[in-house]
Amino acid sequence: MEEFLQKQERREEKNKRKNRPIVLLTYVFVLLFLGMFGYVIFFLVHDADRVVANTGNRRQDVMADLVQRGEIRTSDGVVIAKSEEKNGEEVREYPYGELFCHVVGYNGYGRSGLELSMNFQLLTTHENIFKQVQDDLSEKKKPGDNVITTLDYKLQKAASKAMGKHKGAVLVMEPDTGKILAMVSKPGFDPNDMEKVWDDIHTEEGEKSTVLLNRATSGLYAPGSTFKIVTALQYIREHGSADGYKYTCTGEDSFNGVKIVCYKHREHGEEDLEHCIGYSCNTGFANLGMKEISMDGLHATAEELLFNQELPYDGGTSKSSFVLTGSSNRDEIPQTVIGQGDTQITPLHNAIIMSAIANGGVVMKPYLVQEIQNSSGAVVKSYSSSSVKSIMTASEASQLQELLKAPAEYGTSSWKFKNYRHKIIGKTGTAEIDSDGHCNSWFVGYSNPEDPDIVVSVVIEDSDSDGLTGVEVAGAVFEAYYP
Repeated sequence: MEEFLQKQERREEKNKRKNRPIVLLTYVFVLLFLGMFGYVIFFLVHDADRVVANTGNRRQDVMADLVQRGEIRTSDGVVIAKSEEKNGEEVREYPYGELFCHVVGYNGYGRSGLELSMNFQLLTTHENIFKQVQDDLSEKKKPGDNVITTLDYKLQKAASKAMGKHKGAVLVMEPDTGKILAMVSKPGFDPNDMEKVWDDIHTEEGEKSTVLLNRATSGLYAPGSTFKIVTALQYIREHGSADGYKYTCTGEDSFNGVKIVCYKHREHGEEDLEHCIGYSCNTGFANLGMKEISMDGLHATAEELLFNQELPYDGGTSKSSFVLTGSSNRDEIPQTVIGQGDTQITPLHNAIIMSAIANGGVVMKPYLVQEIQNSSGAVVKSYSSSSVKSIMTASEASQLQELLKAPAEYGTSSWKFKNYRHKIIGKTGTAEIDSDGHCNSWFVGYSNPEDPDIVVSVVIEDSDSDGLTGVEVAGAVFEAYYP
């Protein structure tokens, strides 16, 4: 009997060993099933909208068969894109033509601007369920949601009018929120007639056309003297403050064999750093770059200020570049520290740097959409401001603000802003674009330094053709902002 029981125990133990892999495999399959089920739930709750909203997702084209594309409006209620039924077909209309062409974009022959980035939202409906059922029964398209932007019609119009027919860009934003209030790029195009635009740019004559380029976010320019803000910041970082720098300007000077000339060979005399900023003294800054700061340090500061980095902006942008280092040839220094050489920047990037100065060193993420509404006006989703990072200390920002009072008080922009009813902080810039003396004109600055209101970044291409400057355009924007 005892021997039988022992044999029975051995058989049971043998069977357990045989069944163990099957049991283990069962547990593995159960865990995999639970994991997959959990991921499906997570995806539906957390990621589904993001994936469908991806601009490359073709499901959005199917949505267009069921939903009439929603409107795009300014923050003050002006409709700048809408859909209408004409001859049984849905037609996209842009009531203001070129005025918002780059920022709103186009829908047809591809998409761009807000028409691209907000495509999913414009083709999504949050109308009440009874209305949706009624539309289904009557085989009508459901009304898409409306995109309410941060744009201000009055500022957009003022910036565009001030630019006239000049090529260039204007970007206006709130430094403490990141709201973009205006974005103008010229030359423009008529989004109501994309067939003609498309045909024109595919001709031999039009193949080099840049009408579809949004210069405000993707145009790369030599920063000219606006880069002296970065050079001045490096001096402050290496010397502890803006104090102590002295230089005597005679209108021109030679640095490592490179001749640097001030505007119209003007002699500025004995200067400190504030006066170098105020008069935008080229020789003063070239001397500072050669003798007072480290090029590796300047490179690090430039990258901290987002050169060679992706900008914190959800629309398409170009990456600004700064290449000079301590191992570069020293004869590259004089031109580079005054904003010439190989350095390039976008108007958006220049606005971000100036916004950080106005905001105590903190960069707020620039954004264009403040909320999504259904066709009845109910808010579906709101967008709010968010900080990205600090690119300088509050002390550094405060010191730069003090330096940047000089141009408007007695320097390069004083002819426009010295007696202006609101104090203007900012920097002018003139960037040579060829050996014939043609120049782009910059202005980047903000109003009301005690509690900054708006930052304005302007670049006017080939400004010497008739003398229109970035300062003049910025002045028109400030005038439109303040009633």
